[in-house]
Amino acid sequence: MSRWRVSVQLALGALDLRVDLEGEDGPLALMGPNGSGKTTLLRAIAGAVPAAHAEVSVGSRVLESTSRGVRRPIEERRIGYVPQGYGLFPHLSAAANIAFGLTTGRRGLSRHEALERATALLTELGCGPLADRRVDQLSGGERQRVALARALVLEPELLLLDEPLAALDPTNRRRVRGFLADHLRSFGRPSLVVTHDPKDVEALGGRLAIMDAGRVVQQGTLAEIRSSPATEMVAELVGACG
Repeated sequence: MSRWRVSVQLALGALDLRVDLEGEDGPLALMGPNGSGKTTLLRAIAGAVPAAHAEVSVGSRVLESTSRGVRRPIEERRIGYVPQGYGLFPHLSAAANIAFGLTTGRRGLSRHEALERATALLTELGCGPLADRRVDQLSGGERQRVALARALVLEPELLLLDEPLAALDPTNRRRVRGFLADHLRSFGRPSLVVTHDPKDVEALGGRLAIMDAGRVVQQGTLAEIRSSPATEMVAELVGACG
């Protein structure tokens, strides 16, 4: 079991972010109004945004520690990051997108080996027929699956997903929500998932942290927060009945 801890402080424009979170394996959902700092937090954990103060660890590995003078570069953090919009290369096939990260850095697989591994993972995820199709020919739900596979193929110790279902229509959202929940639970490592939909939180297991103005204002299970929301904003976000 991998226990993780995140403590981040940074100022970015009008945002003053000060967040402390910790947990164990499995998904934790992040909710909050626009501008509350959710995406900035994920990017800081990934190492894409420098922080004035940061203590980020997964298990025994320290990814960043201001107090110890440690700041691992992005490519050494073993973090899988799926940004809003998925960040895929539209002109490449699904398999080539997934294989891309395997041919660089410390892995350095040949293109053939990387494509074989990418295709095998797509098949394992039930998406084998997508392997040779270009990303710009895929539906939103199919792109989401490819983006998840691209993150998982690097065998990350921590997975960060920023609004992974936001761009999907209601039918695809229901279908992909179940797919995502199943695979995050079987992933067996920690993941942080930004969402605005309580139904996503329920599917992921109900663990939730709510952010507002750069702070975590409430944590708990979805049921606990609904039964006793800390603020009116929290009540509106989680659909609490007053």
